[in-house]
Amino acid sequence: MKIVMAIIKPFKLEEVRDALTAIGVHGLTVTEVKGYGRQKGHTEIYRGAEYAVSFLPKIKIEVAIASDQVDKTIDAITSAAKTGQIGDGKIFVINLDHAVRIRTGEEDAAAL
Repeated sequence: MKIVMAIIKPFKLEEVRDALTAIGVHGLTVTEVKGYGRQKGHTEIYRGAEYAVSFLPKIKIEVAIASDQVDKTIDAITSAAKTGQIGDGKIFVINLDHAVRIRTGEEDAAAL
């Protein structure tokens, strides 16, 4: 089992969710986060004054999946979230040792 964590642009959330649903991924966790990558934020002008925006708004999606679904999941997220512009985001894959569905007590793959 794996956890796929993706940091994406906020306006791409619905497209990513639809792409994941289309490949059979049924549950995900979404968190509003702020951060920066190589671009280190940007500058904006507000009421004539220029100021730096160091942390940009992003969306973090976490999906627990079976190990054999990793490549399909990464492809779905990448194709749905890609704009070709700086700041499209990153995808991380983390090992998941144990999972339990609280309601039924099912464990590991059955709990996903």
